Amino acid sequence: MIGTRIKLARKKSGLSLRALADALEGKVSAQAIGKYEREEMTPSSGVLLALCRVLNVSLSYLMDTQGIELTGVDFRTKANTTAKDRAHVETEVIEWIERYLQIESILELDSAKWLTPILPAQKLQTIEEAEALADKVRVEWELGRDPIPNMTELLEEKGLKVLVEELPERVSGFTCLIQRGDNQPELPVIVVNKRSTLERRRLTLAHELAHRIIDPKNFNEKDEEKAATYFAGAFLIPRDHLEREIGKHRNHFGYKELVDIKRLYRVSMAALIVRLKNIGIISESSMIYAFQTIARGCRTNEPQALEADNMQGQREKPYRFERLCYRALAEKLISLSKAAELLRLPVDEVERGLKGPGQADANYR
Repeated sequence: MIGTRIKLARKKSGLSLRALADALEGKVSAQAIGKYEREEMTPSSGVLLALCRVLNVSLSYLMDTQGIELTGVDFRTKANTTAKDRAHVETEVIEWIERYLQIESILELDSAKWLTPILPAQKLQTIEEAEALADKVRVEWELGRDPIPNMTELLEEKGLKVLVEELPERVSGFTCLIQRGDNQPELPVIVVNKRSTLERRRLTLAHELAHRIIDPKNFNEKDEEKAATYFAGAFLIPRDHLEREIGKHRNHFGYKELVDIKRLYRVSMAALIVRLKNIGIISESSMIYAFQTIARGCRTNEPQALEADNMQGQREKPYRFERLCYRALAEKLISLSKAAELLRLPVDEVERGLKGPGQADANYR
């Protein structure tokens, strides 16, 4: 596996075999690196450390001590993702999940406890059946009918690993599975694009949740995507709640009303308008008119974005991994330097997170 990791990290960096050899300043040849990647030779400890430095990866990543492998990575996008793009994302996910599993192991937590709401995955006959599936998930998870305040936290509580990572611009997100050695259960991971607005990331999380619980056998790829998108709208904007808020049938909306509603459900204005059309509150012609007038340009520039309000934006970040690291640090299960390594933060910043800014600053004076 060390050869696979070297090759992946090299592609992430966009380096050819010869360019990597040059960056290593003659420590090894391009031919030798090729043999490492083909598992025909094993690099020495000195070469491994040099590779970590040049490729900007950790030693534990190259050594692959946990036997981790990504499967089912599907960007599901019309964009042409390059090999470098894919390698960058896969490397980041692997490094992150290795650190995540380390801290869960230290705290003796069950990493594989994914509380799937639906077993087995559901075969839908039509795209619109995703509405009932969304309602069923809400019932199984006892969510009620109100808007979901924090989609990221919800999925983390249910055992999904959520990573916000910088992806190629037109890729909103994807799901994948983490395979581990010793016949351990697979771990589901959802990765969302850091470049996207918070509204878009919430929809992506719900969309990718759908891919975990919808059996795609009855759909072609395009209809599978439509069903997942339909599920996301229904899950985040329950029909009965929306009808109580704005009525069962409408012909027109004002800009301010739409902004207030989309902020209530914490979704994009475009997703809200499509949802209004999907459940018959507005007609298709009213939807088109809205996109041509008060919602014009909302697909590229989100009106009054949630993250413009700093407190709103901070609420929807994945905090579980960070929280577990500070828990282990407070219980003296890991050292300050180990916590900094896991969190990829400076030691003084981690100490401030543990002791509070006043006490930590006093220690450094």
